[in-house]
Amino acid sequence: MLKVDLHCHSNVSDGVLTPAAVAAYARKGGVDAWALTDHDEVGGIKAARAAAEEVGMRFVPGVEISVTWANQTVHLVGLHVDEDNPELLAGLAATRHGRDARGREIAAQLEAAGIPDAYEGALKYVGNPDLLSRTHFARYIVETGLCNTTPEVFRKYLTEGKPGYVPHRWATLEEAMDWIRSAGGIPVIAHPGRYKFDATAEGALFDEFRQRGGNAIEVVTGSHTPDQYATYAEVARRYGFLASRGTDFHAPGEARVEFDALPPLPASVTPVWHDWF
Repeated sequence: MLKVDLHCHSNVSDGVLTPAAVAAYARKGGVDAWALTDHDEVGGIKAARAAAEEVGMRFVPGVEISVTWANQTVHLVGLHVDEDNPELLAGLAATRHGRDARGREIAAQLEAAGIPDAYEGALKYVGNPDLLSRTHFARYIVETGLCNTTPEVFRKYLTEGKPGYVPHRWATLEEAMDWIRSAGGIPVIAHPGRYKFDATAEGALFDEFRQRGGNAIEVVTGSHTPDQYATYAEVARRYGFLASRGTDFHAPGEARVEFDALPPLPASVTPVWHDWF
């Protein structure tokens, strides 16, 4: 059985390692087929493809797009995208626009909460200045010693109701799905268990996604708890969705589950890659 990981990040977005280093790390963790899915950016795909070939992994070009749905941020992973597609590139550029202004507002809130110089501190962790994110601020806050880990940061800062939370208006679900499809890709709802929707809202998200032609969700992901693997396997069966799997890797030691420890998909679901390899 192939070990497939279809959700990873490099320093082209908010990861720490270069695309080539992520490929090597994934291969060391036993991965046979791998996708790089940086946030709102496909600039690392060519390097990732070459590195995957060098270490003997099958490669799937991908991207993770930020979407605003029901006033919350939802992420769509696009798999098997053409990274040179003009419509996708234009859409991602539009999505990235405004991150700097948002970052400065986050820094201002953190300064008011007693954390000075957060903007400059976060920039030290940014590989791509167009993609300044909360994760970069979280790494800086760990550096200051106020928190020991990035999960602890997100419990105390940067999330709704906490200092440093600044919402951003991203693409619509329809737009993101259109960009992915225009690039020949397959849209997948990323880590559905991470969103703070009640059952009615979550069902509405799945309904709209299916009505727009979406047919895949992540089931086993580093952003889910083990209990949620079974929950979203049942969702996939109920809606007729294909199932995806990925660590949501950002950096060694930051992930809830490393490449070598993420369990396989439940036997009751059909993998999104069932006819790819």
